[in-house]
Amino acid sequence: MADPAATGPGFAELYRRLVGETALEHTLGLRFDGLGFRLRSDDAVLVDELRGYYGAFVDDALDGAEIEVQARQDAAVEPPAGLEFTINPPGPGKTKLKEEFVELDGGRLVRKRLTGMLFLFDGRTNLVCGPCRENPNQVINFINNRYSGRLLDGGALLLHAAGVARSERGLALAGVSGAGKSSLALHLLRRGLDYISNDRLLLDPSPDGSLELHGVPKLPRINPGTALNNPALREILPAERRRVYAELSPEELWEIEEKYDVFVEELFGEGCFRLRAPFSALVILNWRRGGGAVRLRPLELAPGHSLLPAFTKRPGVFHYPPSRLDSHDDTAYLERLAGRPVYELVGGIDFERAAELCLELL
Repeated sequence: MADPAATGPGFAELYRRLVGETALEHTLGLRFDGLGFRLRSDDAVLVDELRGYYGAFVDDALDGAEIEVQARQDAAVEPPAGLEFTINPPGPGKTKLKEEFVELDGGRLVRKRLTGMLFLFDGRTNLVCGPCRENPNQVINFINNRYSGRLLDGGALLLHAAGVARSERGLALAGVSGAGKSSLALHLLRRGLDYISNDRLLLDPSPDGSLELHGVPKLPRINPGTALNNPALREILPAERRRVYAELSPEELWEIEEKYDVFVEELFGEGCFRLRAPFSALVILNWRRGGGAVRLRPLELAPGHSLLPAFTKRPGVFHYPPSRLDSHDDTAYLERLAGRPVYELVGGIDFERAAELCLELL
């Protein structure tokens, strides 16, 4: 790992204050599509939980990780006084203010407003500090952002989309938050497809002119309604909660904010979770309740198209350096998708029929 002192006195001083004399003696090796990661932490419980979460991506024989992430458990961590944080505005379709950040000498500090978790990073040093054991999903997201950052550095574009694949054909399923990307992806997994990613995909050009989809190693997180409406997922819900949910209306289920991880290889078979597939098509979910028969129709994208925000995704506050934002304008997406198959899924919300239509594209 790079010496934090090399990134500037402000960053280095903050790093030393957050780590202190803590021994980060518990480790976990991970490998994502050939890229090696090493997690170091003072908390064995956290490391064990992440070992179970990452499953087939765990590499206990890892030697010489390219990226290291450090996680220090601290139930009441506070940033130094005097730092002026900027609130990170929510994305399209969202209203909650989740995080704030401050730019440092050669790096960035992000604070989660609800949990108080702190994330310090500069492109080489990656530290998360706070109640990590209570918020493992935030540690997972931080690790995964280090991976997607490497792909962005190589020229990939970020898509707000889920990804599935059959053999050498990959399908991106895009839409605004709540459109049903993850639910549709899971219906397709029931039909034998592989899983690539939940709601973040990277679109990467290949030397031969084709495109590749790259996923991030994050499991789908679903709401109770999604679990109840998919026979393969109902057992994810605790029996007592399942009985409670079954009594609720669709509208009441929609309002519940509980989430459940779907361990896809346990449910759909070993080896069905992969992080790469050749791009075949982009499907944008633009359906609505009561919209009639669901159907796919070809879509011609152009500057200013109303559906561009449904799949474009600018790198967020956890991506550094800020120059990564420069390549993520609408023109870049339109150029990369020029001449590629893009479809709009319209009509009413019908996951079974939508899955059949998507299978026809593959």
